[in-house]
Amino acid sequence: MRLDIRLLDEPFAPDQAFGAFTVAFRESGGIASFVGHVRPGNGVTALELSHYEPLTLPGMEELARAALARWPLDGLLLWHRVGVMRPGEPIVLVAAAAKHRRAAIEAVDFVMDHLKSAAWFWKREQRSGEWHWIEPRPEDHADLARWST
Repeated sequence: MRLDIRLLDEPFAPDQAFGAFTVAFRESGGIASFVGHVRPGNGVTALELSHYEPLTLPGMEELARAALARWPLDGLLLWHRVGVMRPGEPIVLVAAAAKHRRAAIEAVDFVMDHLKSAAWFWKREQRSGEWHWIEPRPEDHADLARWST
């Protein structure tokens, strides 16, 4: 089992990271991934993610362990940006490798649902020169609740 968990304050290339991940897990039966970008539109010129450093990386590691406890994974990659980003820039990359596709797909979904609504990040968008805080949507909380059953 291999974990690759990173908290990044600089841009990253998801295609390169995912390519290296797939090469490392050629023997896995399935690899699933998700890349989240700063959404363009609605006048958004920037997104800023702040975090509390003593909790963020340990929290990401704990989330990875929770995924490992639920699914028989061969590997898990979890990279997340912090700082100021522009529309189109990647924010997060999650990838999971497993013997079977369902475990990989569900593990990625599980990790993303936790990152969207129960993570250690504070988000705000800049629109029309002003910053606005972003809270998780009811849909994000509903997605997270699926995993408690």
